[in-house]
Amino acid sequence: MQRKAYATGAAVAAVLAVGAVGCTGGTGEGGAAADSKPGAVSAEAATAPPGTYRSLPEPCGAVDAGVLKAMLPGAGGGSAGEGDPEAYEGDQTVTYDNDRRVGCRWKSSAGPGSHHLLVDFERVVSYDPAVSDDRRAELLYEDMALEAGIPPSAPEDDDGGAGAGDGGGEPAGGAGTDGPGETRSPEESGEDGRSGEPEEPRGSASPSTGESGGDGGEGDGGASGPPDAAELAPRPLEGIGDAAYLDDELVTAASGVHRDITLVFRTGNVIVTVEYEQWVTDKRRLPDSAELQKRARELAERLAGEFED
Repeated sequence: MQRKAYATGAAVAAVLAVGAVGCTGGTGEGGAAADSKPGAVSAEAATAPPGTYRSLPEPCGAVDAGVLKAMLPGAGGGSAGEGDPEAYEGDQTVTYDNDRRVGCRWKSSAGPGSHHLLVDFERVVSYDPAVSDDRRAELLYEDMALEAGIPPSAPEDDDGGAGAGDGGGEPAGGAGTDGPGETRSPEESGEDGRSGEPEEPRGSASPSTGESGGDGGEGDGGASGPPDAAELAPRPLEGIGDAAYLDDELVTAASGVHRDITLVFRTGNVIVTVEYEQWVTDKRRLPDSAELQKRARELAERLAGEFED
């Protein structure tokens, strides 16, 4: 009887062991199929492609000497096309990471005024694996355009020249404005530290004399009349990089007036900013908006072309 009981107990134990092994094997195999494969596919799908550009140009060498001579008349003590070549070397801006952002400044003085030029390159990097560098740059550019108050589309008659070469008359926007008839207050405009000169409190609209200061007498004197307001107003631009916009602001200060042209364009994951300014002490001679916009645009087109090559 004892031997029979022992044999029966052994048989029951064997059956239970087989059942346990079968259940364990089925659960493990099913778990592996459910956990590993979908996870691997999701990780691959969430990895965005790298940015179009991995490096930035040398900023002070990015602008051709001939362009600098035209944009900075009087640099080095001479007129446009003359002067000391060292005056066109520029001063590199200080940044925290030259692999991500670089820039260069130039300045010239001619007669009762001065010109200032800044070129800034920023390579945008996305730290979100689901968002590409190019897409992150696109979003950043859109934020910059929105902050500058740029309208969503360019005027239909924008032929790329923006009325360049037409002198005379005060262009659209007036002094310290975002657009025609919209006057900024000092609090809204903030300080202007781009040119390296202290900003004076902004006054009321500058005098409208019908006389363009141009670049110390350059230009055709307004024989064609003032350009259309839409051609000079802050606006998106076509044909420069993937997207571009231009902002134009005339500011009156106690020491004179200055016109600030800001042109920003994006190509791939790089955002390029061109800031071109003219200061004049004689408030009766306003900086020529059309001429400054033309020069800023020509420079931006050259820079965009270098990225495309």
